[in-house]
Amino acid sequence: MVGEGVLLECLNHPDVEQVLVINRRPGGVSHPKLREIIHADFFNLASIEQRLIGFNACFFCLGVSSVGMSKEEYTHVTYDLTLSVAQLLAKLNPEMTFCYVTGAGTDSSEQGRIAWARVKGATENALVKLFKQAYMFRPGFMKATPGQRNVKSYYKFFSWLYPIGRALYPAGFCTLQEVGLAMINAARTGYPRRILEVADIVKLAKLGR
Repeated sequence: MVGEGVLLECLNHPDVEQVLVINRRPGGVSHPKLREIIHADFFNLASIEQRLIGFNACFFCLGVSSVGMSKEEYTHVTYDLTLSVAQLLAKLNPEMTFCYVTGAGTDSSEQGRIAWARVKGATENALVKLFKQAYMFRPGFMKATPGQRNVKSYYKFFSWLYPIGRALYPAGFCTLQEVGLAMINAARTGYPRRILEVADIVKLAKLGR
């Protein structure tokens, strides 16, 4: 869902020349700017390594819920997988801007009681050390972009809450359009903070408008 929303903003933005998407299965999107690689094993990108050279930014939107997963399983698909991809990209594109979708409530101290928050915090901390320009996006409730197909079923039932939540608690609500635009602007101009909460995402999305 997040990846599709960010992709739509990239395809529509005049400053984005080319987009490469790595998917496990075809995404079903066709656009002159878009290139797609179908690749099953994200832990082993050796066979496509040469096709990952020359990019200015990576918008890493892959993630899973920790519900029903052990700490070890969640660590493997969150920390291990992200760092495996990030380390390769840092080697191939040392000046790359890396934008990582993490989550509200992430524990940067890595010492809290909530396991998923510690794992996300460890992932954030490792990425900040790996890239000169790395930005950790911590969105709350995200409103999908009109026309999106990959939307969780429960979002359709709670979408009516968005305007109320945005009005009453703006620090917890943003749109996927804002997330995508903020990532693009982070790559274009940078941002003073490495960790972006919802207010930062909304502010950064407005730059250049």
